Amino acid sequence: MTYKVVFHRSAAKDLEKVSSHYLASIASHIKKLSENPRPFGYIKLAGFDKMYRIRVGIYRIIYSIKDDVLVVEVVKIDHRKNVYR
Repeated sequence: MTYKVVFHRSAAKDLEKVSSHYLASIASHIKKLSENPRPFGYIKLAGFDKMYRIRVGIYRIIYSIKDDVLVVEVVKIDHRKNVYR
């Protein structure tokens, strides 16, 4: 099963702000979410239904999984100190 990865509008803007040093790594991790939306090291966010995060260096990728329609929606990409605000 392959999931379709879609970006929330704010996540697309967040991606523009990411340091170029981490951009390729973040893009690679997001691409891998289509094959496995629950990779090693993913964590379910407390207080949210079907919201998860993965760590890429100092950045965090927040996303939701919709198993019924095979969609992974990237909600937010930000530095670890700002992502949960």
